Amino acid sequence: MENQTGVTEFILVGFPSAWWLKNFLVVTLLLTFVITVTGNLLLLILMLSDHRLHTHMYFFLGNLSFLEILLTITIVPKMLSSILTERNTISFASCMTQSYFYFLLGTIDFLLLAVMSFDRYEAICNPLRYGIIMNNKVCTRLVLGSWVGGFLSILYPTISLTRLNFCGPNTIDHFFCDSWPLLKLSCSDTRLVELLNFIMSSVVLLGSLTFTTVSYTYIISTILRIPSSTEKQKAFTTCSSHLTVVVIIYGSTIFLYVRPSHKLSSLPSKLASVLSCIVTPLLNPFIFSLRNEKVKEVFWDVFKKQKQGCRL
Repeated sequence: MENQTGVTEFILVGFPSAWWLKNFLVVTLLLTFVITVTGNLLLLILMLSDHRLHTHMYFFLGNLSFLEILLTITIVPKMLSSILTERNTISFASCMTQSYFYFLLGTIDFLLLAVMSFDRYEAICNPLRYGIIMNNKVCTRLVLGSWVGGFLSILYPTISLTRLNFCGPNTIDHFFCDSWPLLKLSCSDTRLVELLNFIMSSVVLLGSLTFTTVSYTYIISTILRIPSSTEKQKAFTTCSSHLTVVVIIYGSTIFLYVRPSHKLSSLPSKLASVLSCIVTPLLNPFIFSLRNEKVKEVFWDVFKKQKQGCRL
């Protein structure tokens, strides 16, 4: 991973550097990092340790929590380090590695959300055949397929990015190594890479979004035909958490990447990136725990057991 020019490191501009804003960002990012990792890790531990959460839906949610932890670790520690040490540089190899993992984890996220929508479709629209269709082997293959699909779809665009020439300047107008500010810095002809990125992002994003939308169209249609208002509300509650995450992730990411040229000013793009790679992982455990009665039940049972153990 080495370009053919003299640029060996990049400078991350980040956000405006007023002293009060730096202090605010440090506190906010640190709290965000701790809450995100702790919350998603707790959700993951609950799903692994309690038999009541050993179902296909929670298997997918556990993978989603694992992805959010990795995504947070990929972005936030470097941001904190840059602000605290006032050293905003990042090596060429580290920059390309960060960019690769950011897009890899994001792509797997989209594919996994589409898989989760299919799982909800089968559970609500085909409840009698759900156990046969969504067996353990199928669920495992779907998750593995999401990881492999993410790896393959991001590999060639990343290789193409690393082979570009960077002649200077080396200042990235962003808080991490995103692809569009990197392309602006290249002295090579980037039209082919931009087209490739646009095609891949459109296929992954819009393809998985279309699949998810179609699944939920059938799901909502089926729910509306349920005669019992209690069962109808229960079904809507089960799906609303997943839909909330879908809207946040897809909305911010399509705003950022599904366009042929990156003419949008940097500040809106940075804010959209904050929403997709910092805020969403933070909200994930709260969305899927506070709106899920079974998760809350398991959490309080574990909490009571730990409390009783401390008293003994």
